[in-house]
Amino acid sequence: MRKAKGASKAMSTFERYLSIWVALCIVAGVALGQLLPIVPETLSRFEYARVSLPVAVLIWVMIYPMMLKIDFASVVQAGKKPKGLVITLVMNWLIKPFSMFFFAWFFLQVVFEPLLGAEIAQEYLVGAVLLGAAPCTAMVFVWSHLTRGDAGYTLIQVAINNIVLLFAYTPIVMLLLRLGNVFVPLDTVILSVVLFIVLPLAAAVISRRIAIARRGRQWFEKVMIPTAGRFPTVGLLLTLILLFSFQGEVILNNTLHIVLIAIPLVIQTFFIFGIAYGWAKLWGVNHEVAAPAGMIGASNFFELAVAVAISLFGLQSGAALATVVGVLVEVPVMLALVAIANRTRRYFPCASSEPIHDSTEALATEN
Repeated sequence: MRKAKGASKAMSTFERYLSIWVALCIVAGVALGQLLPIVPETLSRFEYARVSLPVAVLIWVMIYPMMLKIDFASVVQAGKKPKGLVITLVMNWLIKPFSMFFFAWFFLQVVFEPLLGAEIAQEYLVGAVLLGAAPCTAMVFVWSHLTRGDAGYTLIQVAINNIVLLFAYTPIVMLLLRLGNVFVPLDTVILSVVLFIVLPLAAAVISRRIAIARRGRQWFEKVMIPTAGRFPTVGLLLTLILLFSFQGEVILNNTLHIVLIAIPLVIQTFFIFGIAYGWAKLWGVNHEVAAPAGMIGASNFFELAVAVAISLFGLQSGAALATVVGVLVEVPVMLALVAIANRTRRYFPCASSEPIHDSTEALATEN
């Protein structure tokens, strides 16, 4: 059980109870918007090209520490075990965005449209598309550790996905939004990607190299990374409070909408994990690579999706609300997948013979 408890410590209190914090942010944000409307009204005035400057700062606070973890020099090692990368890339860029579009379209614009209305259903579809086109880059390290995945290989998978993200996210989003009869100027999407991916990534690469050159890799990994890792918590929570301060009326009047949005998102998560994980089993991929490969595709880069939704459609949009629902369901669903991966480990080739304990059970035991 010691191993399992050690793995569970990889998750901070914030990460373990992310859904609870998000729920509290909903309450705090709605209360702020209702009791002190001057706050969101004032902050909404600070924007450029439809990008909220206060939110942009908070998004940077979230994304930069995550980018800081990526060592692009390790990408060259990926060729030694290509199967896991093939699964990840095919699932993330050839299947996941389109299956997300299908599930969101079917449930939101067909099944639930009488409950939602055509216009708001379309906005929720847009938010789902923004989520589906962005594979996970940060929390997947936690899921990988809980399944005793190959940490180095997971890093390579994340690094390559970030590279692909720079070039593939914009055209995929543009294609799917046009399929949903939503037309967004290309330069607006590119601006969002540059602002929330390219610039923080460049800043992270430069600061990473400077820190390692001046203080050494051990200081960078033991001091700088843990210190920077505290900031995404603050950035995410403050972003959600601000977002929900603008969404108060929508939530109070349409609480059911949150449940309806969550349904296709949850189905999509299990669907993508099932295909990736099953494919890895049939292909004889080691569990240390197979589990993280399924997790990367199943989870989403929700920080980016929230940022793009806000910048393109505004804080009060249904698209922004849909991406935040993605945050709300992320942790409980992913912990369920962690449990599935751990309990089916024996069916996969394994690089190490040491038995694994169910990390989710360890979490319950500790708490």
